[in-house]
Amino acid sequence: MPDKTETLLDQARLLADRLERLSADSQWARRASGLRGSLLRLIERLESHEPLERAETVEIDRLFEQGFAILSRAAREIPES
Repeated sequence: MPDKTETLLDQARLLADRLERLSADSQWARRASGLRGSLLRLIERLESHEPLERAETVEIDRLFEQGFAILSRAAREIPES
């Protein structure tokens, strides 16, 4: 069973990848770029196996919450075919 750091790392990679795929025409793409940068810094930190402080875990939760909210809102803009 993967440890919590590996799970966070997998989730951060997935979220960063999905945010990168937002259409440049989407109003959410610009908002996602800064958040994606924060996720990439988090990924580097997790990959280096540095221990996380309590405040950082709260920040991680906030990044994930914001990232998935952006993806959800961007998905609503996709026209039905």
